[in-house]
Amino acid sequence: MKTRPMTAALTPALALPLGLLLAACGTTDTGSDDKAAPKANDSAECSADETTTSTGPVTLTDSYGRTVELDKPAERVAVLEWQQVEDVLTLCLTPVAVADAEGYATWDTAEELPDGVTDVGTRGEPNLETLFGTNPDLVIVEAYTAEDEILKQLAKYDVPVLATKGADAADPVANMLGTFELIAQATGREERAQVVVDDFNAHLAEAKEKVAATDATEFVYFDGWVQGGNVSIRPFGQGSLIGELGEALGLTNAWTGEVDEAYGLGQTDIEGMSELGDATFFYTGTVDPEGDVNATLAENAVWQKIPAVAEGRSHAFPAGIWTFGGPRSAEQIIDAYVDLLTK
Repeated sequence: MKTRPMTAALTPALALPLGLLLAACGTTDTGSDDKAAPKANDSAECSADETTTSTGPVTLTDSYGRTVELDKPAERVAVLEWQQVEDVLTLCLTPVAVADAEGYATWDTAEELPDGVTDVGTRGEPNLETLFGTNPDLVIVEAYTAEDEILKQLAKYDVPVLATKGADAADPVANMLGTFELIAQATGREERAQVVVDDFNAHLAEAKEKVAATDATEFVYFDGWVQGGNVSIRPFGQGSLIGELGEALGLTNAWTGEVDEAYGLGQTDIEGMSELGDATFFYTGTVDPEGDVNATLAENAVWQKIPAVAEGRSHAFPAGIWTFGGPRSAEQIIDAYVDLLTK
């Protein structure tokens, strides 16, 4: 299963989870002669973007209190986690290298990764030789502590590393936006970031009004997997990004069971889901290449008798919405809630 790992032992072994600035965004130097010029993100939104890029030296503190110093905003950025890949693209940049480009294309459709970006292997075990062969001037990673193994490996190379925190159940929305803004600072794209954050806030406010006009109250979002013929279900509880976005729309998260302290993710089974009363179910519409849990549930007689399923209150989100993404993924999540509740 290609979903985000959990810090608590609540799931089986899961896969662990910036090019030159666009000319219209105010580019500066294109790099030294020994580096091929990286490509810009030429999406329609970025082509129309008129925000500027800062050009001076950058000094910032990353998510783990580490000082990152750059002579100028980073232009050739390698990124090892999907949320941060999305964030870089939203900032109208294209990474020179990413981890698991194919997986990103399956699970995160908020921003399209252009062709030609170097794939450095899995998110958990990237090929560092390939990564540094792209001549990055910054590597963006997701770490779990300041002593994370990936940080120790990258410290052997003479390239700045920006360590971001993938989740914080205390305030997942603030953490998501904070990670985005930190990357914007490192790349000189603060003005662009403010436009995106303002868009997100407006999107949320408008959607809340639409949900208020429905009779929806309790909900739970989940994904899951099949292992050894057994179905495991992962509810997104308090502290999960997708759960908190649902509550920001005025809904109440029905999952009150144990969750991990970073991602707000729980674990249960079909019987556990049957205890959620009148809650509306939402679940991932992305088909996991390693096994379609939704198809398995559809064939389960007990599952079919759960009120939300039997009464048609169980809804698949559109495929390709990354539940651990950045502002643009969050807008997709908000839109999915609204569309499914108002149809």
